[in-house]
Amino acid sequence: MRFGIIGAGPIASNISNKLIENGHDVKIADARGIERLEGKNLSGTPVSVEDVITNIEVLIISIPFQALRTLRNVIEKVGEEVIVLDTSNYYPYRDNKIEEIEHGLVESIWVSNQLGRPIIKAFNNLLAYTLEYKGTPEGTSGRIAIAIAGDNQSHKQVTMNVVNELGFDPVDSGSLNDSWRQQPGTPAYCTELTKAELIEALQKANKEKAPIHRDKVLEKLSSATGGYSHQDIVNLNREIYNS
Repeated sequence: MRFGIIGAGPIASNISNKLIENGHDVKIADARGIERLEGKNLSGTPVSVEDVITNIEVLIISIPFQALRTLRNVIEKVGEEVIVLDTSNYYPYRDNKIEEIEHGLVESIWVSNQLGRPIIKAFNNLLAYTLEYKGTPEGTSGRIAIAIAGDNQSHKQVTMNVVNELGFDPVDSGSLNDSWRQQPGTPAYCTELTKAELIEALQKANKEKAPIHRDKVLEKLSSATGGYSHQDIVNLNREIYNS
């Protein structure tokens, strides 16, 4: 398949690497300009934002949440047949408070409104380390699962196939309006769950508690002395998001 990726951070880079390992064609762009890609160890073909949206089947957007609103003019030129995936998560300390979200609007609905088209929410409920190192073949015992939300069932099915190919069990988490169940602060978020566990976690999600739990984890991580490991983060998420 032909993929375009906007973003060159850890999640975007890992997705690009895995797609190319599986024989896909990948172009990668930085929303701030192609010069931002110079010197980066990328497996995809560096192109401009204008070029990254041409002749593709799937567009993956993996940039900071607040920056998504700057892409509207670009996304308006993307063909309707192209699947648009968003991997972002809202963190008010980093993205500045967005009043609509603070008052209950689902993060992915806000993103869809900013981009002016429907999206699929995927690859947002796992850490970059998990994506890079913990993918396993289909059927492996204890295989980690990824939640996928969206309103277009055919687009969602393609995304689920890609997730499976990259080493993770896909879980249909419902409509885009249901995607709050995989937002930061929920039991499904960055807790490295199996398919059965993730399905249960999505059902256990509490929309009101999620922002409180999200901020509690950040507070604990920022106050940690001596740093913290990947497993420390997963364990902390499991502890707090299930409380």
